[in-house]
Amino acid sequence: MLSKTFQATDTEAQLYETWETEGRFAADPNSKATPFTIMIPPPNVTGTLHMGHALTMTLQDTLIRWQRMQGRDTLWQPGTDHAGIATQLVVERQLAGENTTRQALGREEFLNRVWKWKGESGSGITRQLRRLGSSLDWSRERFTMDDGLSKAVKEVFVSLYRDKLIYRDRRLVNWDPHFRTAISDLEVENKEVRGNLWHIRYPVADSDGESIVVATTRPETMLGDTAVAVHPEDERYKALVGRFVVLPLTGRRIPIVADTYSDPEKGTGAVKITPAHDFNDFEVGKRHDLPMLTVLDEGAAVTLAEIGDDLHTVDGLADPAFVRALEGMSREDARKAIVAELETLGYLVEIEPHTNQVPHAERGGAVVEPRLTTQWYCDAATLAGPAIEAVEKGDVTFVPRQWENTFFAWMRDIQPWCISRQLWWGHRIPAWYGPDGAVFVGYDDADAKQQAKAHYGEDVELTQDEDVLDTWFSSALWPFSTLGWPEKTPDLAHYYPTDVLVTGFDIIFFWVARMMMMGLHFMKDVPFHTVFIHGLVRDERGQKMSKSKGNGIDPLELLDQYGADAVRFTICALTGVGRDLKFGPKRVEDHRAFVTKLWNASRFCEMNGVKPVEGFDPSTVQSPLGRWIIFEASKAISEATSALEAYRFDEYAGACYRFVWNRFCDWYLELTKPLFSGDTTPEADELRAVTAWVLETILRLLQPIMPFVTDTLWHEFGYGPRGELMGAKWPVPVTVPGAEAAVEEIDWLTRFISEIRTVRSEMNVPPSRLSPVLLKDASATTQDRATRWRETIGRMARVSEIGVLDGDVPKGSAQAVLDEATLVLPLADIIDLDAERARLAKELDKAEGEIEKTERKLGNADFIARGKPEIVEETRERLVTQQGDRDRLKAALARLG
Repeated sequence: MLSKTFQATDTEAQLYETWETEGRFAADPNSKATPFTIMIPPPNVTGTLHMGHALTMTLQDTLIRWQRMQGRDTLWQPGTDHAGIATQLVVERQLAGENTTRQALGREEFLNRVWKWKGESGSGITRQLRRLGSSLDWSRERFTMDDGLSKAVKEVFVSLYRDKLIYRDRRLVNWDPHFRTAISDLEVENKEVRGNLWHIRYPVADSDGESIVVATTRPETMLGDTAVAVHPEDERYKALVGRFVVLPLTGRRIPIVADTYSDPEKGTGAVKITPAHDFNDFEVGKRHDLPMLTVLDEGAAVTLAEIGDDLHTVDGLADPAFVRALEGMSREDARKAIVAELETLGYLVEIEPHTNQVPHAERGGAVVEPRLTTQWYCDAATLAGPAIEAVEKGDVTFVPRQWENTFFAWMRDIQPWCISRQLWWGHRIPAWYGPDGAVFVGYDDADAKQQAKAHYGEDVELTQDEDVLDTWFSSALWPFSTLGWPEKTPDLAHYYPTDVLVTGFDIIFFWVARMMMMGLHFMKDVPFHTVFIHGLVRDERGQKMSKSKGNGIDPLELLDQYGADAVRFTICALTGVGRDLKFGPKRVEDHRAFVTKLWNASRFCEMNGVKPVEGFDPSTVQSPLGRWIIFEASKAISEATSALEAYRFDEYAGACYRFVWNRFCDWYLELTKPLFSGDTTPEADELRAVTAWVLETILRLLQPIMPFVTDTLWHEFGYGPRGELMGAKWPVPVTVPGAEAAVEEIDWLTRFISEIRTVRSEMNVPPSRLSPVLLKDASATTQDRATRWRETIGRMARVSEIGVLDGDVPKGSAQAVLDEATLVLPLADIIDLDAERARLAKELDKAEGEIEKTERKLGNADFIARGKPEIVEETRERLVTQQGDRDRLKAALARLG
């Protein structure tokens, strides 16, 4: 016997353990079934479940469970990423708590500590994914630093190096001065910072009092200036191009160059060029063959190593002693000192308040410094060509298609990929250096020594590169490294290429594109055929979730409070193609009511003797009510299947919701109540069998999205053993002879009852007061139906009697139109019609006043231009709701004549 309520907390952990123990999620490479494969975007081993995870994992699991029911051999590949900088940060913080550092421990001992941490704490995210109900094949779980994956990383690095697609170069990178490493663009977070724009006068060399004023947000880097740039068509400076200025403080002469990078409309139209400390300046420096002087070291402190002796004493302009005093000073302190000195010397023209975007390291929060360093690079442009072609040919399709444009924009303007990181945790670069700096790349030190001996003619001492690889490098190999590559395994032959990748738009370039590049280069095939790009999870007002706003949502708290089924259903219901999700606890609470509705409906069925009937054939059903619900179930099956095929998760959830709540619960079960509660009849027995078939169909339909409650009901009703539902067949539509007539009649009945209910609600007729219904201009068919369903209409619409009206409509009647007939409800003796008219008129006046205020607000151009987008959208939505209320009130007044 089903309990009164579904206890999600008590059920989920136990049921999931049963699924996993019994191997319900396992793929079978020996299966003859067509494979269906999804690769999990491996979460960081340091991670905890957040709403982004909950979104993408729910969508992937829905697809995997659906395809499993389609008879496919499904592999949802689990695993985690070693997350170089994030993991190193965690362990370094632990060491700081012990008053020590990684440098004090040494590399080997530090790495032992990281592995120890990983063994003790690194599985938190995978436990949390289980709580969500994710049916990953845990027997195949991988880690990006497993021996097998590490072997794949070495194979790829060595191969690409030998193909001259990996090389060393000196370029600008995003530099984290705290960790003292290069970082990727994705690890950089731009923050709006209030600061200043300093206007500094640079005197023109060999002139009498001539000068150029430049504006900069970074006066501390001016020690590394190697030019001043002006636009070639800027008439103010044309005569100065090719001449020199004397750099304040250092006395060094630097050229004035013409370059379109300088914008005549911004600032003074002249900009200082510091190639070693700004990405745009770096490109200008390359175009004009300028020196590139680094004046901030790896910790972002002033260094004069590359300036050397190029300091000059110039009266009132430059003093080498002042510059040398800056050595070792932090960039912040150096800025203050330089600004003060410029002001003292009279070269500070103006300080203008200025707000700009300042890059910060996502991990640790340090201000990121563009820095010129020697790093390892991958020739991404060469690798990008086949990936671009694959999308152009349709071998890989983006859903929605507009993301293909983003993909092309990035890939056609791709820059060399910096793949080295100055960290200790990660895949150490398999490169060794000889005494003279010669590089030997190999699979291990023995391979490198053999190469070195061939090069030098004798054994020499080699030193391995200290750097590790960017974590995206190993992640780019994920679709094939997890399947055993570089070995030719049965798994690789069976499951590659995979079917669909589900991810967010923010890593199309960092991960999606790189997987395509590596897959096409090493596997000679795309890694997946479809890329489904979902939106962001926002709060209920459409704002981006953030710690600073305090509007973040912890999915673990939602799972505790509402259960996994409600959370999963809410996510799917809100996931439309090409739009963000407005998500909040209220929406999850609303969908928990759907779980409760299904549970209560099942209890009703159980209490009324509904149980599976072996050999039941829905196509033989005779009762109109039975034929109608089978038709509606088949319609829901078709809609749900089409929606999942098109990655329309919201439409899949909507089709299930409408059928279960509106058709099955609100109508079908209500219409069967008299039959189930009375004496046993052939019609009642048939409808019990129909109900059992429909409930089974519902459980199959909902299993991909609500696995816990459906599996519980499946087992309790005797449809099969616990855990078997996820392997049951996906339902298919049924054709029932004569269904059209049944559907037409039951649809008429539900519309009849709905119209009466609407009128009674609008007229405030108390539920306890029955009202008669008169049929005006009704056809013989309508009259026959009304007679046949008189008892049901009376019970469900609170109708005392149904008659035919031949004459005029009685005074004090409300009316509604149903097809050719008018439904007349004489209400004069039931409610105070004058009071009701007054109430409705008052409510209508109020509604129109609210509409007027909202329209006035939306008509304010300043509100539209300056208001937060989510507030503007919320106001538009409110107007639609208000207009609906107004129209409803107008209709109600019209019913009263």
